[in-house]
Amino acid sequence: METNEPSRKLAVILHADVAGSTSLVYKNETLTHERVRDAFSRLSEITEKQQGTVQETRGDALVAEFSLASDAVEAALEFQESNYEILKQLKDEIRPEVRIGIAMGEVVIADNTVTGAAVILAQRLEQLAPSGGVCIQATARETIPKRMFFKFDALDRLSLKGFDEPMKAYLVERVIGEGLSETSHVITRKSNKLDLPLKPSIAVLPFINTSGDPEQEYFCDGTTEDIITLLTQFSGLFVIARNSSFAYKGQRTETRAVARELGVRYTLEGSVRKAGTRLRVTSQLVDSTSGTEIWAEHFDGIVDDVFDFQDQIAQNIVACIAPQIELKELDRGRDLELTDLNSYELSLKAQALMNDAIRAGDYQGVLNSAKAAQAVLNQDDGNVRALWTTALSHFAIFLNRWGEDPDKALDSSLMFAGRLVHIAPYDPNGFVVRAIGNAWAGDIDAALVDFHRALDLNPNHSLSLLFGAWGEAMAGLTTEAKDHANHALRLSPKDLDMWLGIGYLALTLAEFADGNFEQAKKWGKLAVLMQPTAPIRRVLLIAACIHTNEPRGVETHLKSLTTFSPNFIQDVLEGRLKIYKQQEHNNLVLNALKASKILEQIPSGTTS
Repeated sequence: METNEPSRKLAVILHADVAGSTSLVYKNETLTHERVRDAFSRLSEITEKQQGTVQETRGDALVAEFSLASDAVEAALEFQESNYEILKQLKDEIRPEVRIGIAMGEVVIADNTVTGAAVILAQRLEQLAPSGGVCIQATARETIPKRMFFKFDALDRLSLKGFDEPMKAYLVERVIGEGLSETSHVITRKSNKLDLPLKPSIAVLPFINTSGDPEQEYFCDGTTEDIITLLTQFSGLFVIARNSSFAYKGQRTETRAVARELGVRYTLEGSVRKAGTRLRVTSQLVDSTSGTEIWAEHFDGIVDDVFDFQDQIAQNIVACIAPQIELKELDRGRDLELTDLNSYELSLKAQALMNDAIRAGDYQGVLNSAKAAQAVLNQDDGNVRALWTTALSHFAIFLNRWGEDPDKALDSSLMFAGRLVHIAPYDPNGFVVRAIGNAWAGDIDAALVDFHRALDLNPNHSLSLLFGAWGEAMAGLTTEAKDHANHALRLSPKDLDMWLGIGYLALTLAEFADGNFEQAKKWGKLAVLMQPTAPIRRVLLIAACIHTNEPRGVETHLKSLTTFSPNFIQDVLEGRLKIYKQQEHNNLVLNALKASKILEQIPSGTTS
């Protein structure tokens, strides 16, 4: 069998890789492979035009060889410019953005593959580039004539895995010259701003050691790395990789400039200060488009076990900022006009409409939100946010007993939840909404399996904890429900009111099932404060007030309930709705309502 003899030579290597390819595959495997193949086909054509040779393509990566670094950079920038224009036209989230690294060194070519230190270095440099960007080794950059229309931004000396000596690298962009317009994506001297991804995007900048103790550097770096890792578990976030974030370590940077360079909407900054055995970690979340601070907090602790403290800090920060980003995105969605929106923006608008309608107890508003979400699904049937919004909208219709057949709405909710789980098995939201639907369909065991699956996917996902606590309280697992509800409320105390209200509802259900009616009233009032138009909370408060002989409370909550869900009590009394799995717990509600003859107190014309 004939084989090619290995040959050694000096070469310039271009290594290209699709950023976030795993996440894209989860969303739509077939479409992702098709678009990655198309992108690499275009890169191959440009490589050949610029006197290069594609040596290898494997999955989401491509390796090419050039004789001149200037040819490699020209090919890389030409591809990134054309790829940007193509991705800009897409209406869905399957947008394979490519990072490119360029290095020069000795390589070995044999059997149609290329190996050697230059290949490894090009791959390491590619990981430093932002999506749609190009990173080049300093040695290769020095061979490029100064007449070329390229601009180089230094990343300083870097320690790269597998290389003993620190080295210097540059992010390379194009400067306006002949044949290139000022609207070109790969940027000019006037602007080095990358377009924002469709989903909310964040960069975690290296935390700063302000204590003067050099030994705290490892704690700062470890905390930053842990936060980045935990944030990547939130499938709805676009998180800048560790290497790109750490390129700014030790530099004096302006937050908005860094955000523009990395192409993110949000940045997280922090600092660590030590005094004796105590550490204080301060962190701020910034909207880089406006420069406004969204959230800030500090965490104090005594360093008995530094790794435990580091884990705790990272978990607390992540659990706090993920909901704050979601809140900010929904606020942005409310301000969007329903014209010329891409699928992500339209899904954001639909979810904002749903949240507002549920909080207001507005049946027509919920229908409108479901209609807007369906419009998204007509464009992109795999849009995760639109599926979530649709499933939750139908569940709200069921729970509030709206329309002629509210039980049919529960079937619809479960159908859309099932689609969401199938399309996005990595996203806990699908399991959460399917779980609560199954709980109300009477299959508590299936619900608890889904709640646990959601927590396995992301233990810091407060929504999973909150809804899981609700399901556990329905199942009579009152101790577990209280533990999970309190943990979630502690992790994310500034979450959306309607989600915090779920935590207080779980505590109300648990205390009521345990016969602690005064405690149930305490949590129930907080639950109602978070969402006044929530029928279960009102019924539990009515029943708790009956048990504690508080007629004014009964009157107040009954009057409110009949304004937004007039059929709820009757459906509970007639067995169409069961608030608890265990009949003994349901009887605590039913016996109180029956003894008070509650239906006689409802104004005529409010029930059907």
